[in-house]
Parts: sequence; C-alpha cells; structure tokens
Amino acid sequence: MTAGLDPALADLLADPRLTIRRAPPHLAIDRYREAANGFMAKAPKPAIAATSDYVLQLAGRECRLRLVRPFEGEVTPVILFLHGGGFIFGSLESHDALARSLALAAGVAVATLEYRLAPEHPHPAALEDCLAAVRWLQDKSGSLALDASRMALAGDSAGGQLAAVAASQLGPDRVRHLALLYPMLDPLQQSNSLQELGEDYMLTKDFVAWAWEAHGGNPADATANVLIADPDRFPTTSVVVAEFDPLRDEGERFAEHLRKGGVAVECLRAAGMIHGFAGLTQFVPEATTQALAWLGQRLKASLTA
Repeated sequence: MTAGLDPALADLLADPRLTIRRAPPHLAIDRYREAANGFMAKAPKPAIAATSDYVLQLAGRECRLRLVRPFEGEVTPVILFLHGGGFIFGSLESHDALARSLALAAGVAVATLEYRLAPEHPHPAALEDCLAAVRWLQDKSGSLALDASRMALAGDSAGGQLAAVAASQLGPDRVRHLALLYPMLDPLQQSNSLQELGEDYMLTKDFVAWAWEAHGGNPADATANVLIADPDRFPTTSVVVAEFDPLRDEGERFAEHLRKGGVAVECLRAAGMIHGFAGLTQFVPEATTQALAWLGQRLKASLTA
C-alpha cells in the first residue's frame, strides 16, 4: 500500500473479500449481484424530504426509477443519476444513499434509474434505457413537479460512462450539466493508472476487463467510447476522480479532452481515496462530504441559474 492512502481505506482493503473481481465460473450472476449490491446498500442514508418509486413502461420492458427530493412543495430541476457496477450490478437500493446525498448537496430532485444489466443485455440496452428515462422525465415533469428544461446527468463508475454517452447523444441544449464520479470510460483499458493500481485498491484490472466484455460495445464507436466523442456535444462538466483508483487517468483524460474542445470543465482529484469512495461514507465521511459538496455546488450553479 502507498503512504498517501487514507488509513480507514487501508484497513478496509486488508479484507480480501472486498476485492472486486469477475465472478468465478461456479457463481451464478444473480448471487454475485446480490452480494455486491448488499455491501453497497450498507452506506448510511441521509434523511430526505420525499422519495417515490415508479415503473417505466417501455417498449417490451420495464425499468424502475426512484425520485428523491431534498424538500417538498416546489418545482425543482432534476438530475438523472445512473448507478455504477461495471454495467453488471447495481440497483436503486445499492445507490440510494449516494442519490440522497447528491440531492441534498445540489438542492434539487434526483432520479435514479435501474437500467438493464449486462451481460444479459449488452450495449446499447442500458443506453437506450437512459435515454428513455430522460424522455419519461420530460413527459411527466408537470405531474412530478420537475423543471425538465433544467436537467443534469450524473453517474458513478460505469454509470458515469452511460451519463457521458447519453449527454453526448442529447446535446448541451437538453442537458445543462454532466457530473461524473470516478467514471469508467476507456474500453481499450490503456491507462497507466489501470496498470499501476489495478490489483491492490479494491477495483481490479480483472473486473474492468470483464465489465467491458459484458458491455460489448465497439471501442471505435463514440456511443461506446466517449473519449473519442465530439466535445461540442457536451454541456458544462464536473469530474471527480480518486488518487488510488485504477480509473483515475481516464477520468482526467476525459476532462482534458473536453477542455481542449472548449467545454467548461473542472476535475477534482480526491487525495487518498479509492474507487467508489463516495459510496463508502461510513469509512471516509469527510472526503465524501467534501467531494459531493463540490459536485453539488457546481450542479446547483448550472441548474438554478
């Protein structure tokens, strides 16, 4: 381990059961998801003014969506939040604490989508669900007391990839802000941080490779590889990366790609942190609060202007 790693996280990483790797052949994918989601759902949930669950009836499928509000009685902007989990796991429950914290930090409603998962549903299934959720929020905005003309997309890890690709598909006229937490963006898996940090810091190169295999998109296509997407398609963007995250370099590379293309973008590197730290509030509350406060402030500036 490195001296700069937060001591609480060093203690956590000492437990090999928390290492994120591809599922072994004998383990059913549902059991794998149950274990992963169960651990993530242990994060303490801050109190929130209101929460409502919905089932989106889409063409030949259903998707669950949860809407949380920091206060009641007002029409507010909305953030569509897309959960992480390598496209393979993640749920409304696994990311409920993070969605609530983001709503409180930004002072607006947050809708979390439970999109279809890989490998059963490879690309572009999850992206199609995300775009359908945007349309659903726009169509229902009046009855939900939302101002869908002031919308942001956000996501953590693989959800960050989905949020970024969806934002590029929708364009800056429909999405005011893109907010990413330690996003997984490089299907070619070529960064230095992935090679240097891909074994001892919870998230592993092995899992990242499995995630992209399950995703199934073409790295030469911008709908899968957002690092080659046209910067003109992106709104104001905020990126949070972690110092000891294998995905650190690709998040910073994406921010630089947008910056060179003229996008208003800021990137925060969280010192001493690992991948997924914002969902580990019980271990690193101060770092999580600081990162989400920074992200929330930037979202609020875009959505309430």
